[in-house]
Amino acid sequence: MKKLSSRSTTEEDTHKSYSGSSSSTPRWVKVFGIIAIVLVLFLVILHLTGRGFGGHGGHTPSSSVIEQGVK
Repeated sequence: MKKLSSRSTTEEDTHKSYSGSSSSTPRWVKVFGIIAIVLVLFLVILHLTGRGFGGHGGHTPSSSVIEQGVK
């Protein structure tokens, strides 16, 4: 007969048991969070460079177009 050996718990076994935890954040939440952060950063960059849309002169022509029309 074979002698049954007791298996010791390894670090790999410990990590596998925690991988299916129900308390982790779902992937779709992480994806939407990243998309939201990227959009906010994009809008902040647009605002800081003066190329924002709407409001303050969003549809006015640039000064180079006005100067060419006067000459």
